[in-house]
Amino acid sequence: MTATPADLVITPRNREFGRGQIHQRWWHGGDPVPTAFYNALSSTFPLGEAFFIQSVRHFKKDAPPALAAQIGDFVRQEGVHSREHVEFNRHVTEAGFDLSPIEARLKERIKEQRELGPHVSLAVTACLEHLTAILAHVWLRDDRHFRDAPEDIRQLWTWHAIEEVEHKAVAYDTFLYTTAKLPAWKRYLFRSRVMLRVTARFSKARIADMRDLFAQDGIDTAATWRKTAAYLWAKPGLLRQILPMWLAFFRPGFHPWSHDDRALIAKAEAQLSPLLAAA
Repeated sequence: MTATPADLVITPRNREFGRGQIHQRWWHGGDPVPTAFYNALSSTFPLGEAFFIQSVRHFKKDAPPALAAQIGDFVRQEGVHSREHVEFNRHVTEAGFDLSPIEARLKERIKEQRELGPHVSLAVTACLEHLTAILAHVWLRDDRHFRDAPEDIRQLWTWHAIEEVEHKAVAYDTFLYTTAKLPAWKRYLFRSRVMLRVTARFSKARIADMRDLFAQDGIDTAATWRKTAAYLWAKPGLLRQILPMWLAFFRPGFHPWSHDDRALIAKAEAQLSPLLAAA
């Protein structure tokens, strides 16, 4: 059932970013809105990616060899992502932000999710991996999203985006394998229902997280939220840009590699590799 290219190579890249760097509190061009959005997102990565790893690795021992190998590469990539965002989050806390309320809420949600069992956790992971992959696709395609960020932060998010696109189908292929005995219509309804629930909870959580960060800056105001809506939906419009790819998930027969964006990965890596070598 998979549409993953047979010659796809998932490459764990063990990179380090931002060691010894000091950034201003509003590191994204002095603007609190994108700074809060990406701080909120990054604060979820260490715990969230640990959840992804556990959810997918649970099924590795029963997976066919090719998929099991991809799961191994997925785990290695996500493990390094967690490490690097722990470091990024340390910079955020050193700038004066308290991330503990965000992390506490996420721990509770993950605990609730695990209680629903491994198959539901895998479906949730497949949906969240689609969300991160389409975000990553847009970050690689449109350089406006990190144009005003410091160089080491821009490199971090570019590197992370490359690997998110590269392994975008591992959780989904694992989901397909573990639900192979389900009728196609039941699998479709299951994944669609989970995606709707995941998207709603993801959106609600990011709003709550940004509200925490805005409150710490004393700018949790209607004007700030109007600016946030304009940033996310109009210019550069990250959410507007990912909407068609989010809707594609609900197409019968959807697969993450129905759109082959390996050329985008190759272009981004060709631009990034000399910078990392120089650093």
